[in-house]
Amino acid sequence: MSSESSATDAKFRYDAALAGQIEMKWQEIWADQRTFEIANPAGTLSNGSALDPARKFFVMDMFPYPSGAGLHVGHPLGFIASDVYARYMRMRGKLVLHPFGFDAFGLPAEQYAIETGQHPAVTTEQNIANMRRQLRRLGLTHDPRREISTADPRYYRWTQWIFLKIFNSWCDLDTGKARPIDELIREFEQGARSATSIANPDARPWRELDDVTKRKVVDSYRLAFRQEAPVNWCPGLGTVLANEEVTAEGRSEVGNYPVYRRRMRQWMLRITAFADRLLADLDKLEWTDSLKTMQRNWIGRSQGADIRFQVGGDSCIQVFTTRPDTLFGATFVVLAPEHPLVGALTASDWPEGTPARWRGADSLGDAAVGSPSAAVAAYAGRTASLTDRQRQADAPKSAVFLGSYVENPVSGAKMPVLISDYVLAGYGTGAIMAVPAHDQRDYELAIAIDLPMVPVVRPGDQWLAERPGATAEAPATWGEAYEGQGELVNSAGTEVSLDGLRTEDAKLRIIEWLESSGRGNLRISYKLRDWLFSRQRYWGEPFPIVYDETGLPIALPESMLPVKLPPTTDFRPRAGDSEEPTPPLARAPGFEITELDIGDGLRPYRRETNTMPQWAGSCWYYLRYLDPLNDEQFVDPGVERFWMAGSGEGDRTGGVDLYIGGVEHAVLHLLYARFWHKILFDLGYVSTPEPFQRLYNQGYILADAFTNPAGRYVPADDVVESEDGLFYQGERVRRHYGKMGKSLKNSVAPDEIYLSYGADTLRMYEMAMGPLDVDRPWQPDDIVGVYRFLQRLWRNIVNEQTGEVRPEAVPLSGNDPLHKLAQRTIDEVTRFFGELRFNVVVARLTDLNNALTQFVHRQHACTRQIAEPLVLMTFPLAPHIASELWEKLGHQERVDDTAFPVADPAALEEVQVVIPVTVDGRPRGSITVERTATEAEVTAAGLQLEAIAKLMETKELDRVVFVPGRILNLVTRDPEAGTRG
Repeated sequence: MSSESSATDAKFRYDAALAGQIEMKWQEIWADQRTFEIANPAGTLSNGSALDPARKFFVMDMFPYPSGAGLHVGHPLGFIASDVYARYMRMRGKLVLHPFGFDAFGLPAEQYAIETGQHPAVTTEQNIANMRRQLRRLGLTHDPRREISTADPRYYRWTQWIFLKIFNSWCDLDTGKARPIDELIREFEQGARSATSIANPDARPWRELDDVTKRKVVDSYRLAFRQEAPVNWCPGLGTVLANEEVTAEGRSEVGNYPVYRRRMRQWMLRITAFADRLLADLDKLEWTDSLKTMQRNWIGRSQGADIRFQVGGDSCIQVFTTRPDTLFGATFVVLAPEHPLVGALTASDWPEGTPARWRGADSLGDAAVGSPSAAVAAYAGRTASLTDRQRQADAPKSAVFLGSYVENPVSGAKMPVLISDYVLAGYGTGAIMAVPAHDQRDYELAIAIDLPMVPVVRPGDQWLAERPGATAEAPATWGEAYEGQGELVNSAGTEVSLDGLRTEDAKLRIIEWLESSGRGNLRISYKLRDWLFSRQRYWGEPFPIVYDETGLPIALPESMLPVKLPPTTDFRPRAGDSEEPTPPLARAPGFEITELDIGDGLRPYRRETNTMPQWAGSCWYYLRYLDPLNDEQFVDPGVERFWMAGSGEGDRTGGVDLYIGGVEHAVLHLLYARFWHKILFDLGYVSTPEPFQRLYNQGYILADAFTNPAGRYVPADDVVESEDGLFYQGERVRRHYGKMGKSLKNSVAPDEIYLSYGADTLRMYEMAMGPLDVDRPWQPDDIVGVYRFLQRLWRNIVNEQTGEVRPEAVPLSGNDPLHKLAQRTIDEVTRFFGELRFNVVVARLTDLNNALTQFVHRQHACTRQIAEPLVLMTFPLAPHIASELWEKLGHQERVDDTAFPVADPAALEEVQVVIPVTVDGRPRGSITVERTATEAEVTAAGLQLEAIAKLMETKELDRVVFVPGRILNLVTRDPEAGTRG
């Protein structure tokens, strides 16, 4: 055996060249035989046969953006994992749907078009072709007929169709469900519902409203609506960005351009109406607790109270707080600089004795604080340049006093009203009651500009003791706010007293008083905000919306879909820091102003020139996979029901059986997709209330990255290491460690691994690197270990000199250790495949392969009893070599169509067991006994151990602790003293 392994004439050795030949051969076979095409129960993709919905299994990946750089070895980690599982489930008898596609719209493609002058459609298709080639080399089981691209008009026609369904729906708050807008209009017309709306402030009856007002009322209820809102405006990119697309430094993640806050009229989607359902249905999903927590925190449900502070006349400042029990401790009120009452509450002059710090002298300078209006204008102007993330950062607090006061409704104390950038107009009511003794941000502001503090919740003695010099009555000595619960103090007024109550009881008492006195009420609040849905870019889905002479939006008929992107070569955004943006679609010849007949004759209209965000196409792509060739419906109802609901058995709410992707999409993509799905469910277009039943987040592949003295990343491949350190083009660099990718310039292309080892080695190595859900380092030297596994597997079955299958060995008996090891491996690997513990699967297969190697070395023959199940178990991980070996073993049917091996229960039963023996709790050895041995027999065997027999010469056995098959502990005593050992 060893001489054969080292022979120079081993013409049939498994090496990179042979691996490549085998892989290309089987990829051609799979393509020619359409191996991975899965039929639908009806429609274009049906083969006419009846399909059992109980056998369906829908597995998919979070589809990638088609980057110009192509794939690096970190990208396929999840793709390989889903493919391994898909192959395993197919061997278990499932009808496996495993589709793939490309999230093709978005800023990167458009930025590349601006830089190169190439149309995004051209570069995107080129990138898709390259990625398709790289993925094919991995041998993934994707059904090619179901491939989609979100930038394909045949696809985004249905994205626009879904948008119209959202636009033409409203949320009935009585049921919490979406309903067609026509039903709302009918209720208005019949008088069954009052036409209450910001567009109808006097609550006039529907019949008294003119047509334009009626349209405005209806628009105010729609799930898709237009609203002026503070947004993150990026002039460099010429578009509005979501908070998550802005860095903590106030710059865009794409391009690193500065971002500013400004108010703009934007399309919004009313996701907040579904907050409770988005929270409640998480409990029914097979997601990790950490992922569910991330979504819960993003939605941010909290129970508290609205409290109204009168400011004169009918006006009031309304705040929401989750700690209404601390109302007696509220010593000032803070408004967002954008709050609509700022102007009305700004005094003409500073009240006598106003401290300089309250005027903003420390943050704005003396020249800017001559009057309240000047200080407020200067402060608001400075705040306008900050993003929400910057305003929420852990930075020194500042504020400006408006020169006005309000009264604390329970204590009667005068409370100064200030503006500060840490209060956001888009969160809550844009105003807070500040309780500095018990809120850290309020505490920091109070310390910074010397505002009053009143403690109303007594800190515990331990908490105070841990802060030297702290006294319960003087919050300034604490060094931080006490934000915990406790007993209320300093909380007695003429109308209500909370003194002596614990926090929860105090909350109930104060809310009861607020509601009875008309000063406030109980309220549920959410951190979640409505989804800003407009982008001022070219490369995105056009809105199927036009405007008439009233300026109000009108939905296009479905017959006019898709609204295609117009041809243009002018993609560059045009807008300065203070200019209104001119989107590229507004500059496309003949696009914005058009004549259409949408039901009342040919008339001029103005098209919407914003485009949808990149998230739009990814909100529903899993549904288009089901029926991608259907030109009549976005998905056939029967097809959707088959793949999403299946047989309807069990406690399921989601449709996709396994969804694999990165944790970076744990919030936005998943939340948005769930939101769209619930609307479609309410309207009767889908059969499950949730899209994804089981979700699994794979980790990242990490690699060395290097920065030059300026802090810029340099290509890792070009860094040279010497005794003097690390250098790039003669300049010293620093080593870092981070996620592999283009931004860190530390990518490794999979093509390199294909050429050096083959795709099967890459597949198996990425699965062997560690648990799928944790980050793992890219260590090229370790690839050789998996490569040798495959070489050894090949060599165990194939003679490297002749290319023929080795002779068949004499059959193994049922008690043969190798047979038992194989059966244990089948049993364990079956469980580990199901748990996605692929690294453990590789470890178990390696053990069995090594044992088979020793057998072949001794016998100069191979036993099919071991080789065949080993090949079958290897197939999901390394399908090309497994398919080749299966064919060489003489099987006519493909391994794809072969059932996964099942362990022999009899071989799993161990006749003997090894039991550790302890004396007085100290290990003294182990014994091998029959599994059915009695306590007396096991004890006798334990006492015969040499170490124990010698010990017992001076001891007596007092009692025995025996757990059958697991533990034997001998408790002794001293024969003279009579005491136990």
